[in-house]
Amino acid sequence: MFPFRDHNPSGRVPYVTYALIIMNCGIFLSYWGDMDNARVMSYIYGTYAVIPAYVTDGNGYLSLVTSMFLHAGFMHLAGNMLFLHIFGDNLEDEMGHVGFLLFYLASGIAAALVQVAFDPTSQIPMVGASGAIAGVMGGYLLLYPRAKVDVILILIIFFKIFSLSAWIVLGVWFALQVFGGLGTPSASGGVAYWAHIGGFVAGFALCLPVWSKRGGRGYWDQTHGHPPHPEAQYAFERTTIPKIRRPRQ
Repeated sequence: MFPFRDHNPSGRVPYVTYALIIMNCGIFLSYWGDMDNARVMSYIYGTYAVIPAYVTDGNGYLSLVTSMFLHAGFMHLAGNMLFLHIFGDNLEDEMGHVGFLLFYLASGIAAALVQVAFDPTSQIPMVGASGAIAGVMGGYLLLYPRAKVDVILILIIFFKIFSLSAWIVLGVWFALQVFGGLGTPSASGGVAYWAHIGGFVAGFALCLPVWSKRGGRGYWDQTHGHPPHPEAQYAFERTTIPKIRRPRQ
């Protein structure tokens, strides 16, 4: 089960969101063909990924930024870019292009530092934009808790699309990160749970000035947690398979 779009249109073209998606995809494609080359990948991860033990020793601070643009595989990249596409445009609409970029980078740096704090001696490289995107999700939750998010549920060969409030989708996601983080002190199965938790909390906190400027609780009272504009409507294609009525007995 995963979200694939929301009903919250933005009022301006999200140039920064699009640029971040293009940059992430372009950088991944630049080394995709060498992912089976241990020497090349060792250099890339050793130079540009966050290695908590190095940061703890006072080294590799630039990797707090560069690691956000590296991904460990196609599905890792695709999942992150999908979430950025769904939730990033609305925050960019609220914060402006420059403000959103600074917010995104700050959330990503905070996410990496939280992972380092919880696993300071780890020498496992950490890569991915998920910490920064978790910050975007945290900010989205604060501003639009009841925005509709379309989720697709896949059960083997069957699937169903339905809409849920953002607070349910993002709340469940965050709860899963906390559950995973408490279950292990380090990145488990390649997932840096504490980076996700740190990014989400940082994004929520960094978005508080925007929420306060909009009126704080009064903004919620006015919008009831929904976006302050008409929701997008999507037309689902009807099936071309004819319906056959059961004959009456």
